[in-house]
Amino acid sequence: MGLSTQKLTLAYDDRPVVQDLDLEIMEGGLTAIVGANACGKSTLLRGLARLLKPRAGAITLDGRSIAEIPTRQLARRLGLLPQTPIAPEGVTVEDLVSRGRYPHQTFLQQWSDEDQEKVDWAIDATRIGDLRTRVLDELSGGQRQRAWVAMALAQDTSVLLLDEPTTYLDLAHQIEVLDLLAELNEGDGRTVVMVLHDLNEACRYAHQLVAMKDGRIHAQGAPGDVVDVEMVRTVYGVEAEVVPHPVGGTPLCLPLGRRAAATELP
Repeated sequence: MGLSTQKLTLAYDDRPVVQDLDLEIMEGGLTAIVGANACGKSTLLRGLARLLKPRAGAITLDGRSIAEIPTRQLARRLGLLPQTPIAPEGVTVEDLVSRGRYPHQTFLQQWSDEDQEKVDWAIDATRIGDLRTRVLDELSGGQRQRAWVAMALAQDTSVLLLDEPTTYLDLAHQIEVLDLLAELNEGDGRTVVMVLHDLNEACRYAHQLVAMKDGRIHAQGAPGDVVDVEMVRTVYGVEAEVVPHPVGGTPLCLPLGRRAAATELP
């Protein structure tokens, strides 16, 4: 059954941002949510993570409203990397990653060997072992982002929600993080949901693409089924050519720009 929404409306004050949205996240798949700025992508992810209360409709996990699930229990199922996370001043990388294990702590069961193993694995997987004793504030934007990704991984949830996980990363580290998420998905069937700005990255990695416009779903499905010239024009307001990627055959969007769009392609 997995994670889904039914007639979901999310709003800030009296301003609806996501409206009447029905969505079923592919269980055990990798879903990318795409669209232009301010279309509701991040708001939707906040709703899925129970950080924003629905104005109408519902969000369910395995058929149960997430509003009814105890917080610690939900945190063992749903992990979130927000777009602009904030850490306490002076926290080290290892301390930050260790916070991903808090939902697994109880009064009777404190820090365990398994907790440490998960932290070590997450640090190794994101290749920040040389940074583990460094203070987060001293790091570059890309290094900090990898530390936050490691914290989300250490939480070890069956559903992982990430808002722009490749923010601040150079191309090599973008690919590393996306490859890692794909491996987690393929290796143990972990459900991964990502908000991505890069449509081509979304097409390369996602099994399910959700394209949003004005707070609603414009198209959803396999990238090859939904990404075409008309979809790019409608969702992004951009003229583009869409061709098969020369390696994987997934859709490759080539924006034309004003000058190119005004000339006839050879």
